[in-house]
Amino acid sequence: MTSLRKPFTALLVAAAALTACAPQDGASDAGASAPGTAGGCAPGALATRTTGTLTVGTDKPAYDPWFSEDEPGNGKGFESAVAYAVAERLGYPKEKVTWVVTPFGKATAPGAKDFDFDVNQVSISAERRQAVDFSSGYYDVRQAVIALKGSKAASARSIADLKGAKLGAQVGTTSLDVVTGTIRPAAQPAVFDSNDLAKAALKNGQIEALVVDLPTAFYITGAEVTDAQVVGQFEGAAQGEQFGLVLDKGSRLTGCVSRAVDELRADGTLARLEKQWLSDAVAAPVLK
Repeated sequence: MTSLRKPFTALLVAAAALTACAPQDGASDAGASAPGTAGGCAPGALATRTTGTLTVGTDKPAYDPWFSEDEPGNGKGFESAVAYAVAERLGYPKEKVTWVVTPFGKATAPGAKDFDFDVNQVSISAERRQAVDFSSGYYDVRQAVIALKGSKAASARSIADLKGAKLGAQVGTTSLDVVTGTIRPAAQPAVFDSNDLAKAALKNGQIEALVVDLPTAFYITGAEVTDAQVVGQFEGAAQGEQFGLVLDKGSRLTGCVSRAVDELRADGTLARLEKQWLSDAVAAPVLK
């Protein structure tokens, strides 16, 4: 997908005030006794899949504003920048980072992984922790709903106003959790394998509204489905929902990766990257 980030910077929302896809208990897997902490985090010498190289996974397409130009390795977009910042903190310069394509559902499913960590807007949850490890949260996020301008759903001012709408979301996401657990629409929601399919359904009138994370909502309405609008956001961030880097269950890297994320948050790097790639936005009304 060709990047339109610069022309639409004013539309991309991260809400620096939020500092961050359904309510989650976003506590970190890492702790003082987590594997890979302390002396086991020697720069550039971790027990990675390939010695001397850090392998990072993400889905394809890699969407703006999290990535840019569908090219995770270019360092552009919030999550690409975060991945390289974590890698550098771990002792792996850009030339020592390799990217692999990992579908969203596969990243959080049980089983061995082909990455050292995955970055793909994955919300930390107790259910997912049963199959994978998570780093500390690197982004606090809210979910939002978009609808075509002039539609009944576009005029919604509360969660109750959305209950009669035909809603959609991507499979396996906390966006879908918001639909089924928070909105609870009268009609069965449409579930899509990707946001591309969901956006097409919105354009074609197969669904009336689509739930995605807030920055993506502003990017879609500003650059892709310009006859749609952001209806409002949900209060997920207030309940601790965070995106975390995904690691294999019991990974020896979990503690080191979490420590790197914590250091990047403490020294202001995460806030700086968020402002660079996700902010300059208008706030969306909160739906209650």
